[in-house]
Amino acid sequence: MELHVKSFFEKITHDVEEFRFSQFKTQIIISLLRLQLYVIGKEAMESKPTIPKLKQIARQMENKSAREVLRWAVDTYGLRIGLASSFGPEDVVLIDIMIKINKEKTRIFTLDTGRLNQETYDLMDTIRKKYAIQIEVFFPEQKEVEQMVQIKGMNLMYESVENRKLCCEIRKVHSINRALSKLDGWITGLRREQAITRTHIQKVEIDSSHDNIVKVNPVADWTNEMVWDYIHKNNVPYNKLHDIGYMSIGCEPCTRAVPPNEDPRSGRWWWETGTHKECGLHWDDNKQSKK
Repeated sequence: MELHVKSFFEKITHDVEEFRFSQFKTQIIISLLRLQLYVIGKEAMESKPTIPKLKQIARQMENKSAREVLRWAVDTYGLRIGLASSFGPEDVVLIDIMIKINKEKTRIFTLDTGRLNQETYDLMDTIRKKYAIQIEVFFPEQKEVEQMVQIKGMNLMYESVENRKLCCEIRKVHSINRALSKLDGWITGLRREQAITRTHIQKVEIDSSHDNIVKVNPVADWTNEMVWDYIHKNNVPYNKLHDIGYMSIGCEPCTRAVPPNEDPRSGRWWWETGTHKECGLHWDDNKQSKK
């Protein structure tokens, strides 16, 4: 009996010691993981250029090619920078170049406003399958859209500029704000010749509208001919609406085909007058006030 009791207590003592040792090992593993996360975060912060450094880099990048600018962006920020793609001609060019530079560090996101053309959705799937990549999709907040259309109607954009801008803000701007809140930078397909509001864009900018993250416009100095030349030579998929006269493609109610030799942006919000027509995604109040 005494032998059994002794053996029982010895087993309990052994189990307790093993449990304590197991807890100790767990604590060590947790501490090491925390240290690793701290080091990764610290390295990321240290590798991210400061604003003065970015301004210096921006000047240097003006003479670099689109590929060189993209390589710098991807090498510097990795998956902390993403291409904001509406799958226009410039965007599909950038996707192709990024994949060729480093597929593992290629991050693409898009805004589904709920009013896109079917051809745009078709292109998204074609791109996803061709390059075997994922595309992050950001949708507008359901309650905001429901409240807007309940008060203003489904086609509010045709009634006034204010209504159109409200629709863009809820369906696009709020979504891009959520997307960029998780990133250190974004890449766009903006070009200087696209619109009068874009004539002064740089290849690397500081986006003061989004907490001073970096904004990269690799094809800022490309012409429309250069974009389509790349698409055809590299067999890059593109939106089939371009084949029937659509030059600039946004939401279905706000986009139409335009006659040859007409301003490409004239097919966007064609019922509005004036030249300063933007949806708000690329409108920087701080930058405009300095002009």
